[in-house]
Amino acid sequence: MLTIIEITDAQGRLQAAEWLPRAEAVHRQLRPQLMADYPGELQRVFAGGGRMVVVSSGEAVLGLAIWRVLDKTFTRREFYIDDLVTDAASRSTGVGHALMQWCEARARELGCTLLALDSGTQRQQAHKFYFREGLPITSFHFAKPL
Repeated sequence: MLTIIEITDAQGRLQAAEWLPRAEAVHRQLRPQLMADYPGELQRVFAGGGRMVVVSSGEAVLGLAIWRVLDKTFTRREFYIDDLVTDAASRSTGVGHALMQWCEARARELGCTLLALDSGTQRQQAHKFYFREGLPITSFHFAKPL
């Protein structure tokens, strides 16, 4: 049975800190470049408005999403997903779908007008999943490393 746990509150404080160490290995499957001080890096993300939700089965984290609400001139109130990852061993089992459903419901609760995420051009399998979940490509994202 899948359980969805929001581990941060509206102020970005950990309300279920025991899940953060359990989430790290799954999160690193998407973001191997995360700093060695995972709790410290995530605390900075949370202090900047990021929030985290995990999907678990018992004590095991099967997937997670890092998200935030952005007030923007173009999209108005946007529910932006920084990271969405399902453990490699749990892909195609409904974990990602459960995360997307939770994110959409939470976005509606928060009065958001759009649910959005960016996905690297090389992540073709993820793109197939996003299309199935009803997320079309709506724009290009341009970036310049500084």
